[in-house]
This record gives sequence, structure tokens and C-alpha cells, in this order.
Amino acid sequence: MAMAYLGSKKANAAALMSSPSPSPHQRILTQDELKKIAAYKAVEFVESGMVLGLGTGSTAKHAIDRIGELLQQGKLSNIVGIPTSTMTHEQALSLGIPLSDLDNHPVLDLAIDGADEVDPDMNLVKGRGGSLLREKMIEGCCKKFVVIVDESKLVDYVGGSGLAMPVEIVPFCWKFTAQKLQSLFEEAGCVAKLRTSPENGKPFVTDNGNFIIDLYFKKDIGDLKAAGDAILRLAGVVEHGMFLDMATTLIVAGELGVTVRHKC
Repeated sequence: MAMAYLGSKKANAAALMSSPSPSPHQRILTQDELKKIAAYKAVEFVESGMVLGLGTGSTAKHAIDRIGELLQQGKLSNIVGIPTSTMTHEQALSLGIPLSDLDNHPVLDLAIDGADEVDPDMNLVKGRGGSLLREKMIEGCCKKFVVIVDESKLVDYVGGSGLAMPVEIVPFCWKFTAQKLQSLFEEAGCVAKLRTSPENGKPFVTDNGNFIIDLYFKKDIGDLKAAGDAILRLAGVVEHGMFLDMATTLIVAGELGVTVRHKC
């Protein structure tokens, strides 16, 4: 079943919440609790014998914890996980989840991951945690890609949150590459900034030894596929954080409930 167009962010939130309004006595859920609800719902798609792409980030962490718990309880078996980051690799190992890689499993049954933004067409922005390249490689190989978010991640357009759209680049002449990226989207009021570590102020380095340039937009950048192609044509660019036409299922948790939507 094709997913209906979600409309504006406010309309998105209203359309996605299908449960009755909470009573005045109900406790307001925290953002982390909403993430956990969405993550647990996503794990309902997991079946024994699957090869799974294991996402990275605070929302995906809940899903991986749940998979590990179900394995320990014997409710899941013969699971193979393909982690999208060293952080996820370490978490999965600590939970006893068997791991492998794309060389041995080039086709995955399912991937579960969060997103930093979701637009009305289920296009995503990912990579604010720095794992966008491995996430895109792994989630591009799966038969089903389940995206789990809380309702704060719904936006009217990519970049609509005013937060970063990451681009992974090689460290060589990074200023030159950043300048080129900013010039590409000058009409959208783009500002390109090198991501730095909050601990020491040095450039943030990805698991692949690369830098990240965060792009901030003041306006809609228009045709996303054309924008993505233009970014990838720049020498020095490794990958961008727009995940276009990749999500097959979207799970959104909000104060009024959880909604699952599918896109053919």
C-alpha cells in the first residue's frame, strides 16, 4: 500500500496520531520514551533467521537492546546482525548478537534505524551521529528498511529543522570542498561548517577516517535527487546524508500514539 502524502509538519503530526487524546492525568512521555516505543514496535518486524542491518544512534540503540533481549529469552534465534558503526558493533557484541558484514551477506532481510529528519515523502536526513556512509551502504542492501522516529523528526522539507544535513568528505583540502558545497546551495542560504569534536575542538573523524561538513539551509533546496547528484559530483565528497526513496516503513511515536506507514 502506497503511503499517502503527509502534508505539512503540523498536519503530519495530527495525521500520524490515531489514538484518543490523553487525559489531563496522563504523564507526558519523554522524547527517549517515545524513541523506545517506536523502536520496540520496529522489532516486531524481526523474525528468526533474518540477516539484520543494525542502525546507529539513540533510537536504534533501543531496538538493538530489544533484539538482544529477545535472543536471550529464546523468542528469536539464528539472527545475524550487520552493524552500521563501531559503536553499534560493540553494543551488539555485548548483547550476544552474532555479527557479520556485507562481504558475507550482500543482501539483508531488514534494517532498522532512526532518522534525523523525515519529509512528507519519507525521504530522510541521517548522519548527525556521523555514521551516514556505513548506514547508507548497509540500508541500501536490505529488502525492507524500517525507520523509527519520534514526531519531532517530521519536517516540511529536507533541512526544514534548521539543523545539519551532513556530507562526509575526505580530509584533504576540506576547506575547498566545504566552499564548493556551500556554493552549490547559495540560493537556499546554505552555510557549510566543519563538524568538530565538543571535547577538544578538533575535526570530528568518522569510522572511515573522514571529516563531515554540516550544511544548514534557510530554504527548501528543491529537487533532492538533483541536489544529491550535484553533491556527489564534487571531488572530495564521499557521501551525503540524504536517504532518498530508501525507507519502506516509517514508525512514528508521539504523545497521542504510534503510527506505522508503508511505502511501496
